[in-house]
Amino acid sequence: MTNGRSTWALFKRNKFAVAGLAFILLSVIIALLGYLIMPDHTPQANNMVIQLSLKKPGATFQLLRIRKTEPVDTVNFIEKMLFGQPDFYNNTPITSYSYNNGTVRVNEYLGDEDKPEARLYKVNTNTAGYWEVTEKTYLLGTDVYGRDMLSRLMLGTRISLAVGLISVIISLLLGVSIGAVAGYFGGKTDIALSWVMNILWSLPALLLVIAISFALGKGLWQIFIAVGLSMWVEVARLVRGQVMAVKQQEYIEAARSLGYSNTRIITKHILPNITGPILVIASSNFAAAILLESGLSFLGFGAQPPTPTWGSMIKEHYGYIVMDSAYLAIIPGLAIMLTVYAFNLVTVGLRDAFDIKSQSVRV
Repeated sequence: MTNGRSTWALFKRNKFAVAGLAFILLSVIIALLGYLIMPDHTPQANNMVIQLSLKKPGATFQLLRIRKTEPVDTVNFIEKMLFGQPDFYNNTPITSYSYNNGTVRVNEYLGDEDKPEARLYKVNTNTAGYWEVTEKTYLLGTDVYGRDMLSRLMLGTRISLAVGLISVIISLLLGVSIGAVAGYFGGKTDIALSWVMNILWSLPALLLVIAISFALGKGLWQIFIAVGLSMWVEVARLVRGQVMAVKQQEYIEAARSLGYSNTRIITKHILPNITGPILVIASSNFAAAILLESGLSFLGFGAQPPTPTWGSMIKEHYGYIVMDSAYLAIIPGLAIMLTVYAFNLVTVGLRDAFDIKSQSVRV
């Protein structure tokens, strides 16, 4: 096989694969930074302003922000990045306001078809930052609960990539181990493991994941495990075939004659020579895992509300497709499509770079 530099050179020749990799890297940056770059920093991006439900992308509103009476803890940088910062203020949309002697008079926004309602708020003028009026633009609009769509979409990126990563790791650990054992030892071991793989292979992936989810219960970590357990068969079948081909090579016979253990032969001499096909199937499974998680969330088996996932965002708003708010379902649908397409482009690029049919096996 080619070395790392030549493999990367072959990969870079495919401009579409490079573009897909760039999109994935951008998605990873968004997922890692999370709440630090989201307009809504609250946990789960769940700051509801019901009066602002179903607002179009680009809508701008004035918000009267009055500090909450109950104490709100200030989290550190890492906690904010990972889990968010609870809002210190209560938010009220307004159309206009005036201040006079410790009292804020506002016209509270109730809806496009309703007249603003005049209200008075007593404010503590002696406390800095007790109240403020800000202007907020919702770049992707708001959902049915008045939550910022852009923030929830960005947080959904973290969920989808996390599900894909953990699921692929689980599938690789199981698939590579079982496939290597079946392909290397053959005989009854291969027959038994191949029988298990064929049984699971015959089951639809979504139904298998749903069955595992029923056994494990609803939740995010359960989805990680369920999707991973449903995808290892593809890896195992690929590894089994590759190991059966590589173990016939002369250098493997030489390793046996030198008295190397089976474990060393598999881990040091066989698996390094089939890294290319494993990376290709891992990239493909990453895309499949995102699709599976989105389907499960749409059916209600994925991460539970208020955790935002792309599938659950479509579920909450698919009824608005026939109305003038179709973007509520189209935007997360496009996010799923573009992410899966990016991984598919990378898969094609890796397949071309690791074209094992035209390369010699590395000793």
